[in-house]
Amino acid sequence: MKPIEFCGTALDDLRSFPQAAMRDAGYQLDRVQNGLPPDDAKAMPSVGAGVLELRVWDGAGTFRVMYVAKLADAIYVLHCFQKKKQQTAQRDIELTQKRLKDLMKELAP
Repeated sequence: MKPIEFCGTALDDLRSFPQAAMRDAGYQLDRVQNGLPPDDAKAMPSVGAGVLELRVWDGAGTFRVMYVAKLADAIYVLHCFQKKKQQTAQRDIELTQKRLKDLMKELAP
């Protein structure tokens, strides 16, 4: 089972989700850790290669967890946020891209 690593403020952001949304996101990440597909996720090639968007629907709103699981050593959660519009906000895309870029620099030999 791969460990989960959180980049930047992703863990605090996830903890700020409503209880039910946070629980569902945790359950879905647990599925990914165990090699199972999440119930609702899609690839985000516009953000970066291997980045997936975990989609969590809750009575309080729509929440997203952007992560990359293709790396051998861990699952990296790049960004967690509440989605307020149909299209993902540019600032959320840019923050996820920056954290992915920083992560790849950090992991480079």
